[in-house]
Amino acid sequence: MFRRRTDALFFCAALCALTCACAAAAAAAVPLYDYDIVHAYPHDSSAFTEGLFYLNGFLYESTGLETHSTIRKVRLETGDILQKLDIPAQYFGEGIVNWRGHLISLTWKSHMGFVFDLASFKLQRQFQYDGEGWALTRNDQHLIMSDGSAELRFLNPDTLQETGRLQVTLDGKPVHNVNELEWVKGEIFANVWQSNWILRIDPGNGQVVGLIDLSGLLPASDIVPGQTDVLNGIAYDPKGDRLFVTGKNWPKLFEIHLRRASVMHQAPRLD
Repeated sequence: MFRRRTDALFFCAALCALTCACAAAAAAAVPLYDYDIVHAYPHDSSAFTEGLFYLNGFLYESTGLETHSTIRKVRLETGDILQKLDIPAQYFGEGIVNWRGHLISLTWKSHMGFVFDLASFKLQRQFQYDGEGWALTRNDQHLIMSDGSAELRFLNPDTLQETGRLQVTLDGKPVHNVNELEWVKGEIFANVWQSNWILRIDPGNGQVVGLIDLSGLLPASDIVPGQTDVLNGIAYDPKGDRLFVTGKNWPKLFEIHLRRASVMHQAPRLD
């Protein structure tokens, strides 16, 4: 139901494949990273986070679920919602990205995307795409989109037409369920749905060049059974070199510092 999909066999198979791939990564010397928490900020625990980015001192966040999807401008320090747009009730909101004064957003299964004015959130136009929409990020030339598979799509940011695809691989095997994306220092950081991993992806060849383990990031005391959902949401402040992460219905958003771990230890089990 919603993005808490009930296809247990599909999920178990994907989880097993990623677990095996992560274990192989240790043997193949793909760098593993732990984290230190620099700061914890308030986050709206009713926000089913789908997209996140940082721009000019503020966070922009999209939330999902039919009849509850929104796009927000948020004050980082307090979590206050400064501006909010309700997405039409029939759509399940997904990833967002900014491009030259525009805010571009996806929907999950409706094959429909929207282009808004970044300042006013006024709708400017719509566009369509095949398959599911999960997440968006950008470099200086392209938008980059995930669709829940092992492939990333590259889009022309002006026409929003697809210009190419890239398969994400770890130890030569495709990694499925690639979710929320963020461009960080020339790499693509990506959540893996229903896991505590963030992938560091080489945008030139799709290979995973690092694995970030965020197990234990949200304290058990902050987890509400039946409400608190999975890790999802990555934002980067290039001027301040700050990395932010959160999750669906999490009460906190974290600034973290990555710390290189040994490449030889066994990758922890994915939850």
